[in-house]
This record gives sequence, structure tokens and C-alpha cells, in this order.
Amino acid sequence: MDLVIRNGGLITGDGKTFHKRAAVYVRKGRIAGVDAAGAEIAARETIDATGGIVMPGLINAHAHGCIRGPSMPSGSKPFEGEDVAYFRNRHLLQGTTTLLNVCGLAMADEIDVDDVEPHAMDIRVSTAHTPKNIEAALVVDGKGLSARHLSATTDDLLACGAVALGEAGGGQTLGGGAQEYKFIPRAFLHEFGVEVTPAAARRLKNAVLGRYLDPADGLSNLKLTNELECCGLSGLADADRVRDIITRSVMPSVALSLAGFDEIAREAERLGYPAIFHNAAPSAKRLIAAVEKHPKARLVAGHSNHPSFLPEEAVSIAQNLRGKGAIIDVSTLDCIGTRWRNDPSNLDALIDAGCVDTISTDFAGGHWDGILEAIQRMVRKKQLPVAEAVALATGNVARVFTQMAGDRGLIEKGKRADLIVVDHVNLSRVRHVVIGGRIVVRNGRLI
Repeated sequence: MDLVIRNGGLITGDGKTFHKRAAVYVRKGRIAGVDAAGAEIAARETIDATGGIVMPGLINAHAHGCIRGPSMPSGSKPFEGEDVAYFRNRHLLQGTTTLLNVCGLAMADEIDVDDVEPHAMDIRVSTAHTPKNIEAALVVDGKGLSARHLSATTDDLLACGAVALGEAGGGQTLGGGAQEYKFIPRAFLHEFGVEVTPAAARRLKNAVLGRYLDPADGLSNLKLTNELECCGLSGLADADRVRDIITRSVMPSVALSLAGFDEIAREAERLGYPAIFHNAAPSAKRLIAAVEKHPKARLVAGHSNHPSFLPEEAVSIAQNLRGKGAIIDVSTLDCIGTRWRNDPSNLDALIDAGCVDTISTDFAGGHWDGILEAIQRMVRKKQLPVAEAVALATGNVARVFTQMAGDRGLIEKGKRADLIVVDHVNLSRVRHVVIGGRIVVRNGRLI
């Protein structure tokens, strides 16, 4: 045997099975067997999981910033190499062994560059190479897109190794988080030479456009002036100018991005690959229509706990989508421990309502909380049994993203040996990580 992990509890990832004590045997990168009796079998390497729980490596199917190509649905310039390395290592140390980067407009050969050693995580890409999604990216940014990005198609990308479609829409093109922490603050800095916080940008964006990005929902000039004062920006500019700046930053890409939903849903049904969609207050109606029109497609409602929803609204929309066959994904964002811009109210509401299928991180401006932090919270609050909570990031994800993860996500004979050992008291504390049968993190340190 190549590796044995013994003396720990074991959660298989199927949503039900939790052995209080078991051993896992690994041979040639695959799980050779599971023994609840923990028989003594010789192995080249051993991990003693005493005080811990063994579970499948996490499959994060909605992340950004982990590849070398154009970033985000806006087709922005790639992240710096040091940032990419940092983001990747954070995910790995948080227990992720398979990651889907859903920026959507990078090429499959841009996961790494020639002089960079491939990361231990299995990192894959999705594709949103359709006309409207590319046009939306160019309107809001597009500075990372070259001629080959602009001419590529979903068929091209899937043939070269992409494993999913999307992300259709995004915080940049649909007035979401990236508008609040990047584009609106950048516009204010350019116009007035002042820095605007993400919280102030969100408040002013909602004052001008409402939660549904409809200028008709905007506040009067008098009320907008009051909002400026509340944000510490009193006297900066008149209300009409502020309204114009925010509208010009947010709105040009919105209609194009929503039209891109129809393209991605149609491609998902034609090609048989899962597709990830930006599910938020401005896009929920369009997503519901796409699910109704393409019932045979695997459509994933991404970050269904988006902060643009009210809690009861998030639940109602998720139940509607799920009833029509969509997969409901929630994201940690920064709402578990960091709480930079978001709080867990929508996540709690969706978990309590029992309408969540999978969990991911998304990006949250690079400040995302770990998936295991959210799982630990669900277990501590007694929202879900531990085996069911773990399945949200393992077996459930594998069943949806079969092209990427059909051979992993469960601890059973024949599956790829992607395994993690976590603390049994606090599941978010990752001690060991095994990918393809190889130990890549031991005692919390990268190998």
C-alpha cells in the first residue's frame, strides 16, 4: 500500500456516512479501500489522524484569481503572479483539492505559464466565450483580452480542456461586488481625486439604481444628497453628477450581460456541460426564464446568497429555481468570519430553508472565507448534520460537475485519492491534504 490514513473519524462525502473511526488505504493515486475496523496494513507512508476527521478534498466550483489569463467576466488584465500564487495556496490550505476558475474568458492553456510549476491543486477553467458575454466584458473593461480570446468559441475551449460554461454575468458586468470595490471607487478617484470605500459605493449605487439596477428606482436628488452626506462625501459634487458617474460605470454592460445568459443556457443544453450563472437581484428573473426555456441543461445558480437579495427573497428565488431543476450554489464570500462587506443572513436563510445543493467561495475582492469555515458554522449552529454539510463541498459538487470531478468527491474504492484531515472540534482547521495519493500539506504546512 502507498498510503494509509488511520485512527480518525471518516466522512465519505455522500451526505450520510460518518464513521467514528476508520482507515483509508491508497494505492497508485486511488482509494484502495476503507476499513471501519482499522486493520493494520503496511504502507509506504502513514498519516495518524488521531483527533481528526478524514473527508474528501473539497471541490470548489466557483472561484476566481487562480489562473494566469484574463480575470473576471470583465476580461480584465490577469492578476499578478504573486497574487495568483497566494490565492492558490490559500485555497489549498483551506482544504480545496479541485478548483474551477470561472472568470470565463481565459484560454485553457492559461492556467499556468511555462516557467511556473503546476500547482498541487487540480485547477480547471470554464468558458463564457459567446458574443454577448465578450461584448459585455469589452464595455466594462476587456483590457486582458487578445485577438485569440475574442475569436474563441465555447466549442474551442471545451475541446482544449474547459470543463464548464460560465460564469454568465459577474459583479463587474451586472453591477455586483466588483463595481463596489473596484469600478465605482476608481471612477470617483478619477473624477474627484477621493477614495470611496466599498460600503459607500454600494450605498450610493443602490441610491442611484436600486437593487434591481433600474434608474427609475433611484432616489430623488435631495435624498441622494443626504446619502452623500452619510457617506462622508458631502459637498463633493451635486447629485446629478454623482448619478451620472455611477450610471456610466454600472449600466452599459448590464443588458449585454443579461443577453449572455440566454447564450450560455443554450450552449449548456446543446453541449451537455454544466453552466454557472451570476444569481443576484438584477439577474434572477432572467435566470429563471433561462431555466424554464432549457429544462435539459445543468444550470447552476451561483452565489444564491448574493447580498443584493433580502433573505426571504433569496429563499423564494432559490426555491423557484430549484423547483424548475436548477442547482442552487451558495458562496462563502466574506460573510463568515471576515465580514468585510457581507454578512451571513442570506446564507443562513437558505441553509435553514433546506434549498442549498453546493457551496463555493467566489472571490469577494480576494477576501473570501474558507468553505470549511462555513461548514463548521452550519454544524455548530445545528443547521445541518456534519455529513450532510460536508457533502455540499464534496459529493454533491462531483455529481453536478461530472466532467471535472466525476472521479472524486467521495471516499470509496476506485475514486481518486483526494483527501483532507481536519480537526474534529473545528472542521475549518486543516492539518493534512492528499491529492492524487500524494501528501501536499502535512501538519498545516505546504510540502
